[in-house]
Amino acid sequence: MPAALPTALERLVDPAGRLTIGLELPLDNDWGPTRLHADRQAGRPFGVPRLTEHARLARLADELGFAALWVRDVPLYDPQQFGDAGSVFETFTHLGHLAAITERAVLGTAAVVLPLRRPLLVAKAAATVDVLSGGRFVLGLASGDRPVEYPLFGEDFHARGRTFRENVEILRAAWSAPPPRQGISLPHLGLHADRGLDVLPKPTGATIPLAVAGHAQQSLEWIAENADASLNYPRPLEVLRLKAREWRQLTEGTGKPYLTPMQLDLSADPATPATPIRLGLRTGRHALRNHLHAMSELGVAHVSFNLRPGDRPVEEVLHELAEEILPHFPSRTASAASANHSTATA
Repeated sequence: MPAALPTALERLVDPAGRLTIGLELPLDNDWGPTRLHADRQAGRPFGVPRLTEHARLARLADELGFAALWVRDVPLYDPQQFGDAGSVFETFTHLGHLAAITERAVLGTAAVVLPLRRPLLVAKAAATVDVLSGGRFVLGLASGDRPVEYPLFGEDFHARGRTFRENVEILRAAWSAPPPRQGISLPHLGLHADRGLDVLPKPTGATIPLAVAGHAQQSLEWIAENADASLNYPRPLEVLRLKAREWRQLTEGTGKPYLTPMQLDLSADPATPATPIRLGLRTGRHALRNHLHAMSELGVAHVSFNLRPGDRPVEEVLHELAEEILPHFPSRTASAASANHSTATA
C-alpha cells in the first residue's frame, strides 16, 4: 500500500488514480491575439496581466470545483529577455490573500525560486499559508533560470543547485517539531537544538509537501527521495510516457504524484482538433478530454491549465471546463463544490 501523502496532496490527488485539474494564475488571456493587438495599440507592455478581477475569478474557480490554484514566482520583470511578468503579485502575500477568499482549492507555487530566498523566511511564510488555508498548501520549488537575477540577490547562479539542496534541508528542519525545551538543529549553520530557537507556526501536518519543478539542477533520484511530488514541464504524449514511467519506478510504493502545467487555448468550437502550441494545446473540448484521458492513463495525477494564450473571455472558459471537462476528472474539491451547489439550489 502506498505511503500516506501530506494533507494538501491528499486533497489534490484522486484516490481512484484519475487526473485532477487546476488553474495557473493570473486568470487572464493577455497572450491571446485580441489582447496582444490592443496592448500594442495602447503601448502596454507584453506579459503584464490585468489584475482587476483576480479575486472574483479565483473565487469562481474555487466554487466551480477546480482542484488547485497555482501561482508563479517571478522576482523581477525582464521585458528584454523574458517578457513575462508571471503572476505579478509577490508570491506569499498573494497566497495569504487566496487563502482568505477560497475554501476548497489546494494552493500551490509553480514554483518558488528557492536559491534567491532566505530559507528560514520561506519556511515561516509557507507554514503561515498552510495554517491560514487549513492545510491546503503545496510548496513548488525551482532553482531558477534567469541568470540576471542572481547577482542582484547576492547569489551565485552556477552554485544554485547546491544552494537549492541546502535550503531544502533547512525547510524540513524548520517545519519539524523539536523535543520539549529544545529548538531546531542546523549544525552546518552553527545552530544546535540546545539553543532553543524555533520557526513558528508549524505546518498543519507533519510537514508541507514539496514539489520540485523540472530538475532544479538535481538528479531525478535526489528529487524522488527528497520531494513529495514531481512538477514537470508539459511533454508530447510519447515523451510523457517515458517521464511518468521513470518517476513511478523511482517512487514505487510511496504514492508521490506526477504533476504538470499546460498552456490551454480552448476553442469555442468543441470539435476543433488538438494542435500543439508552446507548452500546451489549442483545442476544442472533445479533443481536450481525450488528451487528458491519455495523460491520466500514463500516470499524470494533476494538470494545471494556463489560460493566457486564449482569446475567449476567461469566465466563459472556466464555466465550459467546469461543465464539460471537470465531471470526467473529479477531485475532492469538485465533489465538495458540487454538493454545496446542490444544497444551495435544492
